[in-house]
Amino acid sequence: MNNYICKIATIEEMNIKWDYEINNHPDDISWKEYKVKFIESAKKGNRISYYGILNNKIICEATAIINKEDVKELEEIFDGKTAYLCAFRTIKEEENKGYFGKLYRFMEDDLKSKGYNRLVLGVEPSEVRNIQIYFKKGFTNYLKSDFEEYGRISIDKEPEKVLVNYYYKNI
Repeated sequence: MNNYICKIATIEEMNIKWDYEINNHPDDISWKEYKVKFIESAKKGNRISYYGILNNKIICEATAIINKEDVKELEEIFDGKTAYLCAFRTIKEEENKGYFGKLYRFMEDDLKSKGYNRLVLGVEPSEVRNIQIYFKKGFTNYLKSDFEEYGRISIDKEPEKVLVNYYYKNI
């Protein structure tokens, strides 16, 4: 891990990462929509993207949403002290090597230093492996269940509504 760093993403780095995701999902227009949403939101100060970079390549990411403008399903949680965590991704060849864990700790420490004392995340009930990981990280307090809309594959297809359970932890 000598050549691995964790940092808050710059807009330039976000453009690089989102272009990578768009190229990896050429038949799914939602990735272009996500890029616009994430970058505009970061510019407004509504979210913070964290990147893990190995040998100058972005290999994992996580995002903290800190303003209710970005998550209508959870607007009741935003009190200036709560952050909603999302967009956890690690490129396939770097999974299970501890990189994301180090990024997660960096993100949690950064949010705590900024005055946040509660973190919330959502997970689909079918994602058993992720639920186990989140429980180990302390997300054991059930908040609520709701439906989230996930991207559109094409212009003529409506976003998919998926059941999500939300959990929180105090930091």
